[in-house]
Amino acid sequence: MEVGDRLKKIRQIYGLSQRELAKRVGLTNSTISMIERNAVSPSVASLKKILSGIPMTVTEFFTADIEAKRQVVYRPDELIDMGTDDIHWKLVGNPDNKRTLAFFIECYEPGADTGTELMEHEGEEAGTVIEGKIELTVGGEVFNLEQGDSYNFQTKIPHRFRNKTNKQCRIVSAHTPPSF
Repeated sequence: MEVGDRLKKIRQIYGLSQRELAKRVGLTNSTISMIERNAVSPSVASLKKILSGIPMTVTEFFTADIEAKRQVVYRPDELIDMGTDDIHWKLVGNPDNKRTLAFFIECYEPGADTGTELMEHEGEEAGTVIEGKIELTVGGEVFNLEQGDSYNFQTKIPHRFRNKTNKQCRIVSAHTPPSF
């Protein structure tokens, strides 16, 4: 990727117009425009001056992963549906190998159960019940949670979720490492 193309993408990621960036560093916006069109190639000193307005070092400029613009906001119809008929997980974000956290909106229908066998895997899980009630078993201990209650546990400890009520239960949860 050319220096100008990279500068344009980084400037856009930081939400700056050409005019704003030029003003911050004492250049004309036509100079920024020419660099971004690859009509001129800036010296290292000029690039350093331009990057001071972002702010970013020259090393960060050339090593930043800017190939794909990362989505920040997800509307309800953009969440990824996962799960079964009676347990639904809506993943916030995209499932990619660069994630270090999975964030879910979980829905347990009446009678839903993650299984008669307790599950275990590496990581940590935390969540809050936002609607309804859920029975959580962790390491043989049973907890009855209701709206407003939260939990946090190491997932290598055998665990299970079960909705023993006749109403839906909704939970907002985070898992590390992401498992989907």
